[in-house]
Amino acid sequence: MDSQPQRTLVLGGTRSGKSAHAEGLLRGDGPVDYLATARRDPGDAEWSARIAEHVARRPAHWRTTEVPVASALAAFLRSADPGDPPILVDDIATWVTGVLDDTGWDRANRPITVMDDLVAAVAQCRARLVLVSAEVGLGVVPSTSAGRLFRDELGALNADLAAQCDEVLLLVAGIPLRLR
Repeated sequence: MDSQPQRTLVLGGTRSGKSAHAEGLLRGDGPVDYLATARRDPGDAEWSARIAEHVARRPAHWRTTEVPVASALAAFLRSADPGDPPILVDDIATWVTGVLDDTGWDRANRPITVMDDLVAAVAQCRARLVLVSAEVGLGVVPSTSAGRLFRDELGALNADLAAQCDEVLLLVAGIPLRLR
């Protein structure tokens, strides 16, 4: 039996080190397909700087693919073959933000189908896969409807993704804790 997990979910709070840790899990594996889920906003210099920080940290031989369209992420995962380079998805929280943007941040218009499609694609992915996501269940209940919707949708999705992964890690203050 291969000791390396096929699917890993790396959770953590803001600036917990989750992305850097996830990248470190794949550093020795040669090429990596890095799927960036953030949607660029040319008018937001701080967001652009965060994206640039992530890009600068990655090895030059990693291939970055931006997947700002919700369905593109599941399609990419489904197309992977066992011999393909490992895949790193960073991150699920920004992907959920995009999905909620697309559906108008309305509880009545919940994006259940696209979320279920991602979970199924993770289960079907045949390449080594590392997912990064924000852990949102440790904070206060948001005071806005949009904040609560985001927390609820991401929390439920994280649980569904964790069920598909053989390894789940939680980063706290830069320290990885193995949950599974």
